[in-house]
Amino acid sequence: MKRLVFILMLIASPLWAVEPDEILDDPELEARARVISKGLRCLVCQNESIDESHASLARDLRLLVRERLVVGDSNDQTVEFIVERYGEYVLLQPRASGSTLVLWAAGPLMLLLAAGMGFIYLRGRSSATEGSDAALTDVEKTRLREILDSNS
Repeated sequence: MKRLVFILMLIASPLWAVEPDEILDDPELEARARVISKGLRCLVCQNESIDESHASLARDLRLLVRERLVVGDSNDQTVEFIVERYGEYVLLQPRASGSTLVLWAAGPLMLLLAAGMGFIYLRGRSSATEGSDAALTDVEKTRLREILDSNS
């Protein structure tokens, strides 16, 4: 039974996403390709790197990475080429610049804004005087007594 579970785990393992025909002959280039592939998002799966994904688009991106490395691009040049082609969304860890800084800062800023508004609201409620409401008129008092007596 343990062997069956082990075999099933190996079959389901994301390590098998890279197919044998994709692997480069040069082990150094292959290692660089794996490092780059682990940082790029599969545009189909969205929460997996292209190194883990079995999607055909991920395979195309893995081949593109290897092609760029064989041509002589550095790791940064390869990533830049793919980002220019597919946008920053292809990065699993987006760069902290421009619009991504706004997105990262929006959550904490909204939390601080909500806390401030809640504090102001509660402080205004506690400082309100109870005598500020006008007293009931005689007609309202009579009507209130009628309602209370009819419910009893």
